[in-house]
Amino acid sequence: MWNQIYNPLGNVALSTGAAAIPVVTLLVLIASGKVKAHIAAITALIVANIITIAVYHMPVSMSVRASLLGVVVGFFPIGWIVLNVIFLYRITVETGKFELLKRAIGGVTTDRRLQLLLIAFSFGAFFEGASGFGTPVAITGAVLIGLGFSPLAASGLSLIANTAPVAYGALGTPIQGLASVTGLDPYILGAMVGRQLPFFSLIVPFWVVWAFAGWKGMKDVWPAILVTGVSFAIPQFVISNFINPWIVDIGASLISMGCLILFLKVWQPRELWLSPVLRGRDESAATMKAVTPMDKTPLTQAELWGALLPWIIVCIVMLIWGNGAFKNWANSIFTWNYPVPELHNMINKVPPVAAKPTPEAAVFGFTYLSFTGSGMLIAAIISGFLMGFSPAKMIAEYGRTIKLCAISLITISAMLAIGTLTRLSGVDATLGLAFAATGVLYPFFGTLLGWLGVALTGSDTASNVLFGNLQKITSEQLGLSPILMAAANSSGGVMGKMIDAQSIVVASTATNWYGHEGTILRYVFVHSIVLACLVGFLVMLQAYVYPFTAMVLK
Repeated sequence: MWNQIYNPLGNVALSTGAAAIPVVTLLVLIASGKVKAHIAAITALIVANIITIAVYHMPVSMSVRASLLGVVVGFFPIGWIVLNVIFLYRITVETGKFELLKRAIGGVTTDRRLQLLLIAFSFGAFFEGASGFGTPVAITGAVLIGLGFSPLAASGLSLIANTAPVAYGALGTPIQGLASVTGLDPYILGAMVGRQLPFFSLIVPFWVVWAFAGWKGMKDVWPAILVTGVSFAIPQFVISNFINPWIVDIGASLISMGCLILFLKVWQPRELWLSPVLRGRDESAATMKAVTPMDKTPLTQAELWGALLPWIIVCIVMLIWGNGAFKNWANSIFTWNYPVPELHNMINKVPPVAAKPTPEAAVFGFTYLSFTGSGMLIAAIISGFLMGFSPAKMIAEYGRTIKLCAISLITISAMLAIGTLTRLSGVDATLGLAFAATGVLYPFFGTLLGWLGVALTGSDTASNVLFGNLQKITSEQLGLSPILMAAANSSGGVMGKMIDAQSIVVASTATNWYGHEGTILRYVFVHSIVLACLVGFLVMLQAYVYPFTAMVLK
């Protein structure tokens, strides 16, 4: 047995500094813009092993085994979701069904404010839920630029809109990552996030239209904004709390789009807002570039249903895969649990982090059928056959998808390896004990830690993996709910999504506005920090003030 050590250098400040080195290394390398994310993650993993072995005196074999366990957990189940989501997306692009879907959404209204609600918020939320990892900003930015929006409006507003849905992106991947490092139930974590983000699902649609058209422009379409926000926020709460965290964005976005489209059949603004540029900015001459206009020919019923078919199949399959009875059945038959030799129950968590020495489990559960990614693969295969893909063509496309996603999969696995190693070695416990010094203000600053993690790593999943267990440990030290603070890491993190380098590059690429990444960052930065602080304030209320405290799950 090996007991964790939380003050290995005999000085709290020095030990905390040593514990922070792996995370600081990762964040600094990414923030520099000179090192690719996967290289930064691998480098930080090497540094983490050096710290755990040389400073924390963790046996070499344990350190290496913990890292390898994290690598495998990074691919199954998290990377497995991403790979198969992108596979389905590529199939729809190859068959032309995705282009039809974009045309269907873009042709609903000519009012720019209403187009933003439908495309940047609701339509973007659907693709955040279905694929995540930059896809929604790329899609909505391209659609908006095709409809004639200025590059800054198309890119900046797509980034602001892609916030409230991020915690449930890519079929709940951030929640799964959070559960992997904290050991908390993903259903409970998803439900707690669903008691925080719906407030911002109401705010963000108003915020986006106000950022584009100003107060008066927003006020003139407030009924449509309210319909959009309410019809997203309520399903977001209901699905996350009473169904599962995997299909939250897909379900809420479909309901939101449907409600807005139906509402626009009975209500229209008195004046149409046709300007494609941000209010108060003379962008037309300086930034508007010639773009290929989107084809606005109305779709036939057959084309519309053909475009929707793959996503209908996804919804059906994910409802089955998220069902508890199905998971129990699948796990009772198709499960392989592998306790890692010389690691499982060989490490003791000790006081003050635990009340008494408690062995740490290190088991890889290969529940291959019930993995969300397996359900997504089945949905993609069914969709591919129905869209005319032959088995050979599908296999070839899957190979191309693996090649496309290889770097992302390496990054995810390395991130999970860091998270698993720091949890088993006690490194994040050292940081948690230090953060506990913020005392009563920790709910606010802990939320901003999630924001910082996403802003620098570009991923709510990565931020949750890096800081999720830290949030759990710190909250336990302070007598706060670990579920509240783990969820706050994810909820606060979503507001950092609009300023991370990866998202801004995706936005500039999608809008054909290369070289203006700094302009986009300056535009969205204030929106990001203000919204993150509002999330922090909400978490403070949930931690201390009734009736908000009644919302916190135990």
